[in-house]
Amino acid sequence: MDYAINKSNSEWRAELGDEKFAVLREAGTERPGTGKLLDEERAGIYACGACNAELFQSGTKFESDCGWPSFYESVRPEAVELLEDRSMGSVRTEVRCANCGSHLGHVFPDGFGTPTGDRYCMNSISLNFTPSK
Repeated sequence: MDYAINKSNSEWRAELGDEKFAVLREAGTERPGTGKLLDEERAGIYACGACNAELFQSGTKFESDCGWPSFYESVRPEAVELLEDRSMGSVRTEVRCANCGSHLGHVFPDGFGTPTGDRYCMNSISLNFTPSK
């Protein structure tokens, strides 16, 4: 897919560093329960950790006990790209930033009593958080 922001792997690696590059650009996953945004409770906006495009509002974040920050919807449907992921021996739905193609995590239709029935399970390292003023 052609994204609004396109950079070479060497440009992304230089900008992001090895740890963020591994998750955002190589679809890695941070260890559950370790992300800095897991327990973030302030009002604000969650943006892409690579390009800073707005992705989620704090009001859609909820506790799912999965070990990663969870949201029930993105700021707008076109903010994220959903792709079939058959790695790991099962079919999942990968979530990427629609602005730069960076890997954010996966979305699961397992409900948790949310208004949408969805659980966007995101890597903290894939997100930047800006608190409301």
